[in-house]
Amino acid sequence: MTTLPATAIDEAEKNLRDILTIAIQHTQSAVVVWDGQCELSLALTQAYRRCLPDATFIDFDGVSADTVLAAFEKLSPGDLVVLIQSTSFRLDAFRLRVELFKRGLKVIEHPHLSRMPGIEALIYIESLAYDPVYYRGTGNALKARIDAADSGIIDSGGEQLVFSAGFEPARLNVGDYSKMHNVGGQFPIGEVFTESKDLEAVNGRVRIPVFGDTSFTVNKPAQPITLVVCKGRVTDALHSTPEFDRVLASIREHEGEIWLRELGFGLNRSYTQGRTVSDIGTFERMCGVHLSLGAKHGSYNKPNIRKSAAKYHVDVFAAAGPVFLDDELIYRDGRWLV
Repeated sequence: MTTLPATAIDEAEKNLRDILTIAIQHTQSAVVVWDGQCELSLALTQAYRRCLPDATFIDFDGVSADTVLAAFEKLSPGDLVVLIQSTSFRLDAFRLRVELFKRGLKVIEHPHLSRMPGIEALIYIESLAYDPVYYRGTGNALKARIDAADSGIIDSGGEQLVFSAGFEPARLNVGDYSKMHNVGGQFPIGEVFTESKDLEAVNGRVRIPVFGDTSFTVNKPAQPITLVVCKGRVTDALHSTPEFDRVLASIREHEGEIWLRELGFGLNRSYTQGRTVSDIGTFERMCGVHLSLGAKHGSYNKPNIRKSAAKYHVDVFAAAGPVFLDDELIYRDGRWLV
């Protein structure tokens, strides 16, 4: 049993029930694969038992890989798999979410939960709340602005990063799968993302108060780091730290130069630059702006990026200044204005 308070389990049950009902639209069979290695994993498992009393529950650490795979084999397209992972489940060459999607299964994935103990576990549970009016309304409004924009500016405390060539068609992660081939993904959700049509048409400076370090952990330096971007590449990092230098050195070693690719607009209001969790993949949904360093961005193909050579996608978060698309102010003071 988890040591989190009963009220947290109640909140998790409500939030997960809304995800299952509204976002996933679950109506068929379900398999929940879980582990008991951290209190957040145990709390989510307990909440899912309430929401899915007829599901098959499998303790990943208590059975063989063949047993897990056999349970998946019994499922039909449209059935649901939930993965509750203190770290990340490994089944030899079986790439879990990818292979499950290939079978037409719905997937809810909760990875790296052990990185978020104590108060962070409570924040994580809160961040699972699903408000379809907010997520879908704001998400689609942002997509419409991005897709129509010829330019954009991120102002981060006086420094400006300028996107001057328009943007790739924005992708949504807002819990609406009606127009998507796959249903589900990693939770919590809340993001609209794109990148510059021309990677070299991104120039200027951006202040970074939070970044993902080499251990995939949220890192907050004593003062923001200022990235200097020239023709889509990071050419300098002012007020850097030893850990951020290690991030940049790793990218340079394997890729030769440091591309700036993703432009992400996070929607999850449970996370702010002052209210964080340690797992960078979870915190990426923070209500605000994030960017990625490194050549890897699987959602878009670029002629000057060879996929086989693209190894890094490191999330960094812009200081919370105003954001403009063309001449329209779309973000200020931690709020989206669309």
